[in-house]
Amino acid sequence: MLPLDLKEFQEKASMHLRPWQRSFQFWVRAVDIYTGYKVFQVRVNFEKDAEKREAMWEKQHEVAADKIYNMCSDLGGFFLKVAQIIGKPDLAPAAWVRRLVTLCDQAPATPFDAIKVVLEKELGQGVDELFDRFDTNPLGSASIAQVHRARLKGDKTDVVVKIQHPGVQDLMMTDIRNLQAFALYMQKTDIKFDLYSVTKEMEKQIGYEFNFSREADAMENIRRFLYENNKKTPVIVPRVIRNMFTRRVLVMEYIDGIPILKLGDEMAKRGINPGGKVAAAAKQNILKSLTLAYGQMILRSGFFHADPHPGNILICRGSEVALLDYGQVKDLPEQLRLGYASLVLAIADNDPIKASESYRELGIDTLSKCEDEQKEMLRLAQTMFDTKLPPGVTMLQPFSEESSIKKIAVQAFPEELFSVLRTVHLLRGLSVGLGINYSCAEQWRPIAEEALYLAGRLKDNDLKRAHRRGIFRRLFGR
Repeated sequence: MLPLDLKEFQEKASMHLRPWQRSFQFWVRAVDIYTGYKVFQVRVNFEKDAEKREAMWEKQHEVAADKIYNMCSDLGGFFLKVAQIIGKPDLAPAAWVRRLVTLCDQAPATPFDAIKVVLEKELGQGVDELFDRFDTNPLGSASIAQVHRARLKGDKTDVVVKIQHPGVQDLMMTDIRNLQAFALYMQKTDIKFDLYSVTKEMEKQIGYEFNFSREADAMENIRRFLYENNKKTPVIVPRVIRNMFTRRVLVMEYIDGIPILKLGDEMAKRGINPGGKVAAAAKQNILKSLTLAYGQMILRSGFFHADPHPGNILICRGSEVALLDYGQVKDLPEQLRLGYASLVLAIADNDPIKASESYRELGIDTLSKCEDEQKEMLRLAQTMFDTKLPPGVTMLQPFSEESSIKKIAVQAFPEELFSVLRTVHLLRGLSVGLGINYSCAEQWRPIAEEALYLAGRLKDNDLKRAHRRGIFRRLFGR
């Protein structure tokens, strides 16, 4: 009996020590990456030749990219989400993007025996009792859950079964708190931005992701909204299977499509030139559909899917777009929804005064010592809340010395607005990846004007402009 007791004791001790071990691994690696860059910044200043400096930076980014990749891959969990956020072609160095983009859908899968225990406990029946067929190899595995293709008893269509990894919640909360401490240090030393509030909102949002019943409700609400507000929904939303979801298991319809990251390869297979006119038109339609869906969700409803990273987007027949994974959704308060609508108009109209007013309304507290404060405030708004890159720029560097974030300190940033910020940045990353430079603010302007009009907040001049764009005809049929 003693060996069994010893084994149980060892397992319990390992579980208690795991968060401490994980924290130690994070801090050792994070400090190594950070100090590597700080030492390099001193060294590169001694090189006067611009081309040699550029080559040195590229080599440093490659070294850091390997370290970040290994940290995110080894630790998994929350750090896979970190890789999704920072590994975007418009934000991160190219070396980072090349390494981190492969982590989007490469979370290690939980063995089927462990997954089966969760599934049968949650649904109250055996796998063989519920399903005619159940693929034991997952379609994909992410930081919180993995998905399997299956077919319900007596049904003719396939479903997807999403099952939560056992024990993942405690580890992810440990990861987030470590990142919060790192964010506090960074905003006090290097970055004049309220990073801590951003990480607090991440903590709240990711906490919601562990409740699949909430996700099922969100999926149905967004599906209903998009189908009721359009003749044809801009994106496909999976249908939840009634009475087949719990806190840790979610069964939904299977949607056949190609992951957006593999779109170019699929086009090449079919003899379509990925850089040709046909491909360009298809990519434009894909981006148009996503932009319209998000404009309607954020500005018209306020309740939106807040995680449009490439792993959650499928391209279906006829360039239709399917949007997956509704674990991260956000319900914006009315004041923030309308304040953001005002900011969208300010960006679309290139209006620095209106941008400054919108900042105050949204509760974004800034401190500036630069000469042309209003111009920099508008540039900051464009950097944070628009997808368009300046002419000739393929990558934003928000924390460079010339960046507006360096010139204007963001002392307070509403936690609830982070989901909008992250969504816009993910859309920008998609547009850069597809080779299309466009402004979501310009695309969303009619929806923003409609939202403000319905709230009674458009002035006479704005009403005339809205009338010219046909909003009244769309709203009232005249």
